[in-house]
Amino acid sequence: MPPFDNNHNFGRGVSPFDNIHSVRAIGVQGAKKSPRDFKTLMELFIPCAAGVEASVKRQLQTLGYGNCPAFEGRVRVEGDWADVARLNVFLRAGERVLLSVGRFPARTFDELFEGVFALPWEEFLTPHAQILLNGKCRKSALMAVKSSGGVVKKAILKRLQEKLGTRVFDEKGERAVVDLFLYEDVAALSLDTTGEGLHRRGYRVRTYDAPLRETTAAAMIESAYFREGRPLADPFCGSGTLPIEAALIAKNIAPGAKREFDFLRWKCAPEVLPRAREEARAGERPAKSQIYAADISGRAVEIARFHAERAGVKDCITFKVADARDFRSVEKNGVLVSNPPYGERLKDADLFGLYRDFGRAFRALEGWNCAFLSAYGQAERAFGRADRKRGLKNAGLDCTLYSYYPSAK
Repeated sequence: MPPFDNNHNFGRGVSPFDNIHSVRAIGVQGAKKSPRDFKTLMELFIPCAAGVEASVKRQLQTLGYGNCPAFEGRVRVEGDWADVARLNVFLRAGERVLLSVGRFPARTFDELFEGVFALPWEEFLTPHAQILLNGKCRKSALMAVKSSGGVVKKAILKRLQEKLGTRVFDEKGERAVVDLFLYEDVAALSLDTTGEGLHRRGYRVRTYDAPLRETTAAAMIESAYFREGRPLADPFCGSGTLPIEAALIAKNIAPGAKREFDFLRWKCAPEVLPRAREEARAGERPAKSQIYAADISGRAVEIARFHAERAGVKDCITFKVADARDFRSVEKNGVLVSNPPYGERLKDADLFGLYRDFGRAFRALEGWNCAFLSAYGQAERAFGRADRKRGLKNAGLDCTLYSYYPSAK
């Protein structure tokens, strides 16, 4: 199976919004339970960058969640509060974990207001909650995200007024980000359990050029079939994101084990994070893969080494100041993964030559796979024809992930 597929289907080729005729509250199956109940089964969504859905789905399978369907950049999972904690702690390529509150048809602002008002917000929010809105609209009559968000917040506050018997909302308490996803005139409302995106691992505090998002880096590594015991090299390491993410995988360190999440401050959420953190600590192991990180810039290598130390993986990464075109290895069946320059500071002729020589260095390796991300239009022509290509975003630029699998041929 190729590392990235084109499966954006939800279940059997339909969207999660088909056949909806009225407001549907999500989270309880058959019984009237409070979200405070530890084992209440809820519908969860994991947004992810376009092009990495398959990587998120494969990690979910590894975590024991089966074949989770994906639709419009969101992967659906069923789970309880313990799963909310586990997913926030363990996910590498997903951007955040959303708890679904409900969904309903909404073709007008009135329908949107009434639908939001009908949902059980009092089970999740307090009068002191700092309610923020995040929205996305696609293929719908209501395409004004800001205006739709205003309607959503008014409806939530009116519901809380009636159900909690209060008219004062100071918004000085816990943060609650409400996610509105309007697709084909159906509104899906969720609460963001994560807070700061899952790409914020906490180790990267210094910047160098255009850094690669950690979640994207994790998906790139997974796409190159990096497995325990295989060597991995990044000859354009920059601030170190790719080799550090590879080292976290090699040592089975959960990326979110040491960070905080918004749901921890919600009164409706039971205390589930300690168990997830304990599971993460128990699963850590010594790395069996040697990881190499190099860059032609000494400053970049210094920053990468500093970040690796903060991440607790400095022991399994070998750092070196070197030109990527000179990369050599006698080891077999490794993984070359990188985010080379796109051309901001290089002339086109120099950039073409850099990619050409990088490709030659790769083809000199025995049994290695390669995955690199680039916005350079001539990258494939210079490096060599890719076995697989996938569009990704990085630093606001339209990029392509080029993958090579000679070891599979």
